[in-house]
Amino acid sequence: MTSYTAFVTDSWLATGPRNHIVETLREMPQVERASDILVFDDETGRQIDFDLRELEEEPAAPKRGRPKLGVTSKEVTLLPRHWDWLAKQPGGASATLRKLVEHARKAGLPDRAKRDAAYHFLSAMAGDYPHYEEAIRALYDDDRERFDTLTAKWPVAVRDHAKGLAWGQ
Repeated sequence: MTSYTAFVTDSWLATGPRNHIVETLREMPQVERASDILVFDDETGRQIDFDLRELEEEPAAPKRGRPKLGVTSKEVTLLPRHWDWLAKQPGGASATLRKLVEHARKAGLPDRAKRDAAYHFLSAMAGDYPHYEEAIRALYDDDRERFDTLTAKWPVAVRDHAKGLAWGQ
């Protein structure tokens, strides 16, 4: 499940799934500027906007046939030897591909993707903080000690969230 983190200026507000973030934002007192509220996708570190308006749900008309279960058809290009191997797997090609994808997802993001997520977050939140550029270099050099030193005077919530994205702390 995708996780998001919301900030008001440089203070942490909430972390969790979309519904939790939306409810938290709806319940908080109005802020002076809407631009003071920023929400980030925790996997990519990119800023994201949520529509906070309450939508009335229309009753869905019952449909005939099998439910789609969110399945979308895509094209996969493989060499013949790959198709041969997939065909020999228990459950067939689709089941095997699903298992491989789930295994890779559970293994987590590669280190570069984690650093990129921290960079995207910091670009939005800390671009004008002191030592920003040097901190980004330390981030990509995987130099946690230098990153800590350079960000010591930054707001704790911003620094800690960046470290969590980059190094899982």
